[in-house]
Amino acid sequence: MTRAAIHPSILNADQSRLAEELTRVSSADGLHLDVMDNHFVPNQFGGPSLVETVLARTDLAVDAHLMITDADRWAPQYAEMGCAVVTAHLEATTAPFRLAKELRRLGAGVGLALRPATPLSAVTHLLSHIDLLLIMTVEPGFGGQSFIEEMIPKIAQARRLVGSAGLELRIQVDGGVTGSTIVRAAEAGADVFVAGSAVYGADDAAAAIGELRDLAAAHCHERVLR
Repeated sequence: MTRAAIHPSILNADQSRLAEELTRVSSADGLHLDVMDNHFVPNQFGGPSLVETVLARTDLAVDAHLMITDADRWAPQYAEMGCAVVTAHLEATTAPFRLAKELRRLGAGVGLALRPATPLSAVTHLLSHIDLLLIMTVEPGFGGQSFIEEMIPKIAQARRLVGSAGLELRIQVDGGVTGSTIVRAAEAGADVFVAGSAVYGADDAAAAIGELRDLAAAHCHERVLR
């Protein structure tokens, strides 16, 4: 059985106390590390040096979310560094089949992310080649945004597609994840949840992670936790 997974977003951590911030979330199921280039999205954050720093200071699996242009060129280096999953945006990828094959060759799980306005039809033919589908529930680029409710039907549609194809693909949501929105996302079919301020803004990050995980697990469909 696959349990609901909580991946705190390093974007919301205090970068001046990174080692301490990583310790605060050591009970999580993984870490979500955003990389932004100020081109694909209007913000800049992360990059190889931060990824290397985080990998050296945690035992958690790191999920690198690349919000960058020319993902085909740059994504493999994050697999080479040791990221457990490398997620590129479909909108920034020109050869997704080739990229998926290369990431697998390098030992990383393959993720594909979709902006809120990108339809699922754009990724249907790729589902059997990836391990994680990231449905953005805010516009990518900044933390602290409100969950876009219109993404709930998109999550449900993605779960139906995955189920009908008999795939073990995980569905991740990123953006505006709180105690209330995680319930709706889990009911729709998501099983990996990126949480930023809901975790790092809490006095007790470990307790926040546990509460979010329990909420998600209690509302995930049986077809998700299988």
